[in-house]
Amino acid sequence: MQKIGILGGTFNPIHFGHLILGQSAKEEFGLDKILVMPTKNPAYKTISGGVTEHDRTEMIRLAIEDYPYFQFSGLELQREGTTYTVDTLKELTKQNFDGKYYFIMGADSLYQIETWKDPDQILAMADILVASRNDSRSALDAQIDYLEHKYSGKIYHLGSPSMEISSHEIRMKKAAGQSIHFFLPEKVIDYIERNDLYEH
Repeated sequence: MQKIGILGGTFNPIHFGHLILGQSAKEEFGLDKILVMPTKNPAYKTISGGVTEHDRTEMIRLAIEDYPYFQFSGLELQREGTTYTVDTLKELTKQNFDGKYYFIMGADSLYQIETWKDPDQILAMADILVASRNDSRSALDAQIDYLEHKYSGKIYHLGSPSMEISSHEIRMKKAAGQSIHFFLPEKVIDYIERNDLYEH
């Protein structure tokens, strides 16, 4: 059985925090591959910066091209309308009956998961790997216990090193003319600069 991680998000732009999260999940849980899956129209946030789907896709491809265990997935980009995680998992399990799925998320998403569409089905189809930033460990443990008991799902702590990098911060720095080196791969920075992204 293949153990497949799902790393989703707007990736606007993808940065080292995303990549380290995926690598940590692979190493800690023995994942065979990680699907890096940009969302098309997320239900809970708007995609800012005037960046196209093509731009986000190209930045992801550049960021992961030297790491064969990362695999780009355009599954959510191909779907019209609002993107829901539960629909993505249904599609994946239909495509690959033998896959065991691990959904990688931050603690902020775990606290919000009951506002998502069909959280019971999400937890039935995938184990959750949750990375905490500077959250209280006891509060996060309480949330995990609550969700596991309510939905009979499996949620695990991910021991990813805490990297306080956000795509929003990178966009703000670029717009202000500040350096974005050391936040994301140089290939991605080159793409951003060649295409004048995040200038305003």
